[in-house]
Amino acid sequence: MNQRRQKKLSHHLFEAILTGDARSTKALLHRGASPERRNGDGTTPLYLASVQGEAEIARLLMEAGASPDIESSGPGSDGTPLCAAACWGHTETVRQLLAHGADPNLREDQGTGRTPLEWADGGPHPDTAEVLRAAGAQPSPHRAVGAM
Repeated sequence: MNQRRQKKLSHHLFEAILTGDARSTKALLHRGASPERRNGDGTTPLYLASVQGEAEIARLLMEAGASPDIESSGPGSDGTPLCAAACWGHTETVRQLLAHGADPNLREDQGTGRTPLEWADGGPHPDTAEVLRAAGAQPSPHRAVGAM
């Protein structure tokens, strides 16, 4: 597929994610949109779906090959998809990410930032934190939640 077509498909994919349109997302992925192609700012489609709380779209992206542990790097949208979903208390999206292999203890910012559990506890999003703990998320021994 040529670069121009892929860029156009990617643009439409980001629009579908922003509007929560799972049907269009599925169709675009079927037509060849990359589930991991970043937008011009460096944001990944899965990060955007996760921060928006679009669990079904996140599932579609991962089934199409998006890795649940790849960090996004856009301004204001940097970090892992699981941290993004946990930060906003999107429990169903957290479940989807974990079901597709997201690491519940992976720190964002190349290992120097917060964990998903720290985001959920700091939210506070107790339901999301409980899902993370059930998946094996461990509290950080060197950080207190209030110290973030």
